[in-house]
Amino acid sequence: MSELFKPVEVGPIALAHRVVMAPLTRMRSEQPSDTPGDLMVECYTQRASEGGLIIAEATPVALTGRGYLGAPGIYREEHVAGWKKVTDAVHAKGSKIFLQLWHVGRTAHLELTGGATPVSASVTPYEGVACTTEGWVPVSPNRALDIDEIPGVIEQWRESAKRAKAAGFDGVEIHAGNGYLLDQFLADGSNKRIDRYGGSPENRARLLLEILHAVATVWGYDRVGARITPAGKWNGMSDGNPGATFGYVAQALAPFGLAYLHIVEPRIVGNQEETDGLPAVAAADLRKFFKGTIIAAGGFNGKSAEEIIARGDADLVAFGRHFVANPDLPKRLRLGLPLNPYDRDTFYGGTEKGYTDYPFYEETQLQAQA
Repeated sequence: MSELFKPVEVGPIALAHRVVMAPLTRMRSEQPSDTPGDLMVECYTQRASEGGLIIAEATPVALTGRGYLGAPGIYREEHVAGWKKVTDAVHAKGSKIFLQLWHVGRTAHLELTGGATPVSASVTPYEGVACTTEGWVPVSPNRALDIDEIPGVIEQWRESAKRAKAAGFDGVEIHAGNGYLLDQFLADGSNKRIDRYGGSPENRARLLLEILHAVATVWGYDRVGARITPAGKWNGMSDGNPGATFGYVAQALAPFGLAYLHIVEPRIVGNQEETDGLPAVAAADLRKFFKGTIIAAGGFNGKSAEEIIARGDADLVAFGRHFVANPDLPKRLRLGLPLNPYDRDTFYGGTEKGYTDYPFYEETQLQAQA
């Protein structure tokens, strides 16, 4: 049997296969409320099939954690009903769905945060952009979180985890990667603190672990996952010793029986890993510290996904861009069918174009015969 299509368990959840829909920021929620609407319900319904796992898109836990206009929220009670329509539709098609909980940290703009200054681990320059009503604009200057504010931030994650449970999700994923708030604490390039949340890998990982424990009071550890990007440079990230930093993170997460650890693999260009001269850290490196379930992500195709599972470096593989363009991706991979190409221009924001209008394989065949 194909490695990708062997049954697997994620925490207490039995899955029919190992093809995971990655969390995909598509910015199609109803505005100005950030509530999932019918268009989002249709997108997730299309991609729920064959008993697999969907990780729903990054979802802010606070108004002050927003960085992309159109991203759905879970920071207000009104968001619960919108997400409940999504989870009901996914469950009706026999799939499971986790919600990725998110705070963008310094990658925000005053228009999106209700006028609050974006926060980070430290005051560090960042020249990225946020998506506002004026389009993509430079982020607002950030400030360091005061240590007395941190319990309130942790509580935002706990309360959002409660709302996710009320919305019918099967679990939650803590977004600790891609240059957002928790990653800004993890990496020494952005964390210059001298208190108990800065300095050593243990201190820099403290906020992630405190949030994990808070979220687990709602869900239990076995329905909580965490996503990290140990080789990531996105959003201006850097770390002087990613092997030590993320080796510690994997080791610290290992004892709790998490649903999974979600690791984004280094990007490969030719035969060179994009590491800016630093040692790349991949799922294979962290497996020795984390013996639980690992989901790998990052530019996989069917063949490379089979290979990483066969090697034992990961247990499941998350697909992003291919799931954007192929609502029936598990079926196409299982049967070796050709894939629809994806359209980058429609990834972020917009209408049904490039969102719910990608054809299923049967539709492409009918079109070809017409």
